[in-house]
Amino acid sequence: MQKVREFHRQSIQNREAFWAHEAQRIHWETPFTQVLDYSRPPFARWFVGGRTNLCYNAVDRWLDTQGDQPALIWVSTEVDQEIVYTRADLAREVNAAAATLRELGVVQGDRVLIYLPMIPQAAFFMLACARLGAIHSVVFGGFAAHNLAQRIDDARPRVIVSTDAGSRGGRPIAYKPLLDQAIAQSSHAPERVVLVNRGLAPMELTAGRDLEYASLRARHLDAQVPVVWLESNEPSYILYTSGTTGNPKGVQRDVGGYAVALCASMEYIYGGKPGDVYFSSSDVGWVVGHSYVVYGPLLNGQATVMYEGTPVRPDAAILWRIVEDHRVNALFSAPTAIRVLKKHDPALLSRHDLSSLDRIYLAGEPLDELTGQWLSEALGKPVIDNYWQTETGWPILSAQPGVEEVPTRFGSPSFPVYGYDARVIDEATGQDCGPGQKGVVAVEPPLPPGAMSTIWGDDERFVRTYFQSFPGRLCYSTSDWGLVDKDGYWYILGRTDDVINVAGHRLGTREIEESVNTHPAVAESAVVGVADQLKGQEAMAFAVLRNPAALDETGARDRLEAEIKRVIEQRNGAVARPARILFVNSLPKTRSGKVLRRAIVALCEGRDPGDLTTIEDPGALDQIRAAL
Repeated sequence: MQKVREFHRQSIQNREAFWAHEAQRIHWETPFTQVLDYSRPPFARWFVGGRTNLCYNAVDRWLDTQGDQPALIWVSTEVDQEIVYTRADLAREVNAAAATLRELGVVQGDRVLIYLPMIPQAAFFMLACARLGAIHSVVFGGFAAHNLAQRIDDARPRVIVSTDAGSRGGRPIAYKPLLDQAIAQSSHAPERVVLVNRGLAPMELTAGRDLEYASLRARHLDAQVPVVWLESNEPSYILYTSGTTGNPKGVQRDVGGYAVALCASMEYIYGGKPGDVYFSSSDVGWVVGHSYVVYGPLLNGQATVMYEGTPVRPDAAILWRIVEDHRVNALFSAPTAIRVLKKHDPALLSRHDLSSLDRIYLAGEPLDELTGQWLSEALGKPVIDNYWQTETGWPILSAQPGVEEVPTRFGSPSFPVYGYDARVIDEATGQDCGPGQKGVVAVEPPLPPGAMSTIWGDDERFVRTYFQSFPGRLCYSTSDWGLVDKDGYWYILGRTDDVINVAGHRLGTREIEESVNTHPAVAESAVVGVADQLKGQEAMAFAVLRNPAALDETGARDRLEAEIKRVIEQRNGAVARPARILFVNSLPKTRSGKVLRRAIVALCEGRDPGDLTTIEDPGALDQIRAAL
């Protein structure tokens, strides 16, 4: 453990020397003249004066040595298709996409909004934008017209790239009608819309605006589009994340710092090397899809697997089949996906040859101890929990096997990653917390390379939202509770807005959920804080059982509720005991797997649950209503 701690110490105390060394991982057309400009806190500018390009580093740089090797492996269980693109194939497709955008007038600094499912064209156009110096804004395909319209108005794209339809569980989901509605609702109209016709749904073209990509691609398939070299701190993309005001925040990322950070993370955190195969099951609409489906692996000379499908179709062994078929070295998924797999036949975990797989990485939500342990024991592979945010672009906390192999602890994302001066801070005093004390997880600025540079078009909101949470201290707040144990292992205890106050006692809903999940009958749970006239708030728990038929016996429901309450009392004390534990067949979640806790709270308090455009299964919310 000494080596990883010394590595981190060097990255903080000798910050500029550390990152100057890491910057050698990428090609600089013009060398930088200053590693870090932190003259205007909290804004950090990295590798000032250096000129580089994300597309060149991800595609062109590897053509001489990897031209005939796999670069992008597309697997779709939605349309039963697989395509392997070599580096040369990828370069050809990216140049065709770049030539298409150039023909439509896109130049450096223009925005291109990409509203696509998990198909190769999403990666082609992201890289094409990077090649031209245009700024892409990928919008998750599950978003409906209102959400899309908000992002169109904020980014003001010159061109939008979309499709006729995506697919979920084998059922087409039409995109074009949603796009047309969004454009109609927005005050900004794009000049052109490029459409990838998959033949999944009828698609009406708007004359003078809409163009089919197939004909544009055919015209430009042999194009060679020159790379636009960008100063390191120019924006590469905008990615929207939810805001407390209801207006999404456009996280703005730079070029040079992002390339360096991702390249380094592929080795130090994910154990990758050129020629390896990396598989992240995320969607390109989320930050993991940006960093670890498209950019990170390709920048480091690795092949990347892009998957369109669910973790249980055609069966719950599909992830492992992909690992076997393509000799995947590292798999990155979400805890929710693994909890889904726990409900299926355990024999599926041993059906495929996983000898190529070194490690499994899980992030996107807290990984509970039981799920991590179950997966590791079932597969005989290390499971590494890593913690980060859309805003940071790459992990804040993680084991770093590329630096040093150290023991991990289930339920903990291990230690601060090099570059992050991470702290646990008392929100009331602004002082650092001691071992075992709960506080807000924060990062002492400057933020490292690859982290957000600002909120698109709103520097003031960037400062107000992220750097003004602690009295008398300019520090980046993650808005997550955490603590560090006496051995230096970090634990995430849930969002600060998921902390409930029961009769003056502050309780993390995450902690109560972990106790509920330890009961052998429970597959997963959600705990929320509900307004209570006497106590201020009370905890309410909703549990999904491994075997719902267990409730069929007379009195079984009451007995099981009492058992689980006793478990909570034993682990967390009587103050943490929920008022009720109600049983449902599924929890309401977004399409990215996050539980819609705010909607559950609203139903518990008799309020309208509000905007549910991202919900995966509306029937899950009906189950909450019925249980209540």
